[in-house]
Amino acid sequence: MSEVKLSAETRTEFGKGAARRVRRENKVPGVLYGHGTEPLHLTLPGHELLLALRTPNVLISLDIDGKSNELAIPKAVQRDPLKGFLEHVDLLLVKRGEKVNVEIPVHTEGELAPGGNLLEHVLAALPVEAEATHIPEAVTVSVEGLEAGASVHAKDITLPNGVTLAVEEDAVVLQVLAAQAEEAPEDEAAEGEEAAEA
Repeated sequence: MSEVKLSAETRTEFGKGAARRVRRENKVPGVLYGHGTEPLHLTLPGHELLLALRTPNVLISLDIDGKSNELAIPKAVQRDPLKGFLEHVDLLLVKRGEKVNVEIPVHTEGELAPGGNLLEHVLAALPVEAEATHIPEAVTVSVEGLEAGASVHAKDITLPNGVTLAVEEDAVVLQVLAAQAEEAPEDEAAEGEEAAEA
């Protein structure tokens, strides 16, 4: 679990014009909330924040106005749909030792059984509960030799110590689909009969 230190400043101006001014300075407007506290409006350094957000569920240590240090995890990130730059970020205040619900990416390793089968990620990210300072970056699942019709359920995934599922144990995470065969002649004949009846 990586922890990234960022300096943040409190914001006193709000609205679209103020947000545009912040972004012109290569900074990102954001909000820090949680633990029943009043939401704190912040300005964060754009480039450093962009780099930090490359790690899913990154733990961010915020130095706010040089006065207070807070721990937070990203909860919602808004990006410009065309240019991809950060428009706004919501950060959730966390404490060391506190459990939080997050989604961690599911990575796969190994080769499916021969036959051109396809692997479908039913859940691209696995909902789990973990200590805020020990959120795993991802889980890896072996799909070695899985055949068409096979599935991997949430309960089949080995989680690190201290991490528990936040989804039904029987939830399908991955499934193997049979390769799409060309339409069989019987199907075409059946369609012809239906057309004749209509």
